[in-house]
Amino acid sequence: MTVAQKNTGKWEQRWHPLRQEWVVYSAHRNARPWHGVSETGAAPVPDYAPECYLCPGNPRSGGAVNPHYDGIFIFDNDHPVVSEKAPHRLPPTGHPDLYLRRPASGIARVVCYDPRHNVTLSDIAPKKVARVFLAWREQMQEFIRNPGIRFVLIFENKGEMTGTSSSHPHCQIYATNFTFKNIEQELRAAADYRREQNRNLFADIIAAEQEDARRIVAENEHAVAFVPFFARYAYEAWIFPKKRHATLASMADEELHGLAAVFRELTRRYDLLFRMSFPYVMAVHQAPVHGGNYSDYHLHLVLLPPLRQPGIRKFLAGPEIGGGNFMADTMPEDKAAELRAIEVTAWPNHSLEAGV
Repeated sequence: MTVAQKNTGKWEQRWHPLRQEWVVYSAHRNARPWHGVSETGAAPVPDYAPECYLCPGNPRSGGAVNPHYDGIFIFDNDHPVVSEKAPHRLPPTGHPDLYLRRPASGIARVVCYDPRHNVTLSDIAPKKVARVFLAWREQMQEFIRNPGIRFVLIFENKGEMTGTSSSHPHCQIYATNFTFKNIEQELRAAADYRREQNRNLFADIIAAEQEDARRIVAENEHAVAFVPFFARYAYEAWIFPKKRHATLASMADEELHGLAAVFRELTRRYDLLFRMSFPYVMAVHQAPVHGGNYSDYHLHLVLLPPLRQPGIRKFLAGPEIGGGNFMADTMPEDKAAELRAIEVTAWPNHSLEAGV
């Protein structure tokens, strides 16, 4: 093998069309010596934890006591990052052209997926996963009717490595009076692409991935998941409903069932590949909900796992934090191949799927 062949896929830059920035790949660096912290999976936990503030019947720090719920449980966050009580009159900064301030208002909620403390969305039965997605849609439909809400971010921090405050299966919803920056950037990129190419950027990304096919890791009639050509994190995956929707609010039941099934298959592949409950940060990327025209936007789920290989976390350091360019230690095609090779039916925790 020649030096050129050995270095194929190394020292490469790829354009991220939605972030409108270059991602730098040096995949050989994933094999470099490592003397830092090694991460391991969390110890086994019971299906009920008396100290957990999300388990049924337990008290929360705000004083409320959880009901003895047996399905999905949704409540307003006791420590919200935004609030409808946010002060609307803020004192001037003294430098109005330089230092700006505005209220951070909205509603923050917690969505508990299951009463059991020791399951995740990859463990529970498909119908129960779909019910979570249906609950998200119901929340979206409520927030769309609220004139004080401009945008809704649904996200899950799964696993201790992501900094979650509880291992109980749950996600959070931030319904805010502002649009999060990543979505604003995607809207700009889609508008630029429409103006320059007269095509839909999201549709072209999906078509390119389906044509290549190497990076697709799960697919059904209604949804597709892939490690994108421009992935920044190892094992990063994006999930798109095949029919374009600006938000979850307009999706039909069968589409949500299909989207949930692809999500579940992807996360099962993560768990089986790493032989652990695999950590990730998941965000549902949706258009704002204040009534504008977002017909070009295509909602999608983005999963960003912190591990770049078993036991080793991807730390953001000098190039990313200091320099502003993401340095990827792995190639998307390689990570997709690992996930594609997993036999999904070889699941060790069938007993957890008993609940329907």
